[in-house]
Amino acid sequence: MNPSPVVLVTGGARRVGAAIVRRLHAAGCSVAIHYRHSGTDAEALARELDAVRAGSVTTFPAALDDDAALHPLIEAVLQRFGRLDGLVNNASAFYPTPIGETTSAHWDDLFSANARAPFFLAQAAAPALREAGGAIVSIVDIYAERPLAGHTVYSMAKAALAMLTLSLAKELAPDVRVNAVAPGAILWPASGKPEEAAESLIAKTPLGRKGEPDDVAEAVRWLLLDARYTTGQVVRVDGGRALTI
Repeated sequence: MNPSPVVLVTGGARRVGAAIVRRLHAAGCSVAIHYRHSGTDAEALARELDAVRAGSVTTFPAALDDDAALHPLIEAVLQRFGRLDGLVNNASAFYPTPIGETTSAHWDDLFSANARAPFFLAQAAAPALREAGGAIVSIVDIYAERPLAGHTVYSMAKAALAMLTLSLAKELAPDVRVNAVAPGAILWPASGKPEEAAESLIAKTPLGRKGEPDDVAEAVRWLLLDARYTTGQVVRVDGGRALTI
């Protein structure tokens, strides 16, 4: 009997990350849930899923803006599960950076969360992923292609993550497949965008509604587990929103 695939999901305790964890677990994966500040949520999710399949979920705290924490995170997952088949770069940071008010600290924070950490985490995970013939999926954004007003640094950082996806697909081929998912209006951000803008955004979305976290989770599941001849792709899960930007 083959062991279940092991996937590390960064920022997997809440929101879209938790939906990804649940979908992968339901598909038979063992899941390493990374968190930074959401320890209570991460542990609750792990208990919920472990009750379904004992020993299948473990939580791992780490500050992804600390380069020294990334290799130990991968090593901890390997020590616990013995293998690593997938990495989901879901953890992110999002807030406005108006021109004239943006600082180098904002720049460093947004690039660290959205581009730097995914690169160095992928680098640390690459040997194990090569051995497993695994895959990487990163969560980018439709604004990596068309910038969001007032969010220059965020849009730039997500564009860097999209390019990282393409570059790693070349660098890690043929052993590791590397793809990304670009969500549109799924969950409204906890901060950084006014709530009243949601109605206007949805009105401009061809499907006329917001998506659900499970829509993103299913795309991630497919890219990780089923898309055996797909690499270097950014799959939009946006209800057609990118057509109207």
